[in-house]
Amino acid sequence: MSAGRDGRDDREGGPDAPADEPRGLTGVDVDPVPALDREQVEALRRERDELADQLLRKRAEFENYRKRVERDRQQAGADAAASLLKALIPTLDNLDRALEATGGEETLRHGVELTRRDLLALLERQGVTVDEPAGQPFDPQRHQALSHEVVPGQKEGTVVEVFRKGYSLGDRLLRPALVKVAKGRDGAGERGPDAVH
Repeated sequence: MSAGRDGRDDREGGPDAPADEPRGLTGVDVDPVPALDREQVEALRRERDELADQLLRKRAEFENYRKRVERDRQQAGADAAASLLKALIPTLDNLDRALEATGGEETLRHGVELTRRDLLALLERQGVTVDEPAGQPFDPQRHQALSHEVVPGQKEGTVVEVFRKGYSLGDRLLRPALVKVAKGRDGAGERGPDAVH
């Protein structure tokens, strides 16, 4: 048993540890890693450099891909807008012809009706639907009530008048319909005080 400079036992565990107890790491291969020769070091450096180069290339490829996707997205939006605007031009031509018409009021009305029909056809081709909810139950997701009024013979919550039509593109609401909704007498609903049970 040897003592260190500070007078303590050099063995792990101190002076009271049993002498036959193993010291250090057990069950682990503690053989030193053999030193690499110059060729092995060069091979590892080449492999590292190749991996770093591959990483830089992958980063550049991904950045180019990201830019291409963004450019394609912008181009698709511009193409869709151009397509819609191009389809609107004949409607504008019809409006010009209606304004240039020299006939009476009937000729002007006919020109406006043709223009409206063209515009509605264009909207339908784009997937737009018109919501004319008169007689339907009021839907706060698709309709905007401007007024509520007692209307004899109409069930409470029924749309009784449409001030402005609504429009949707698929499930997406473009504009709600502005409506008047039937209400119960004195706001009491169908089962007000005078209702028959």
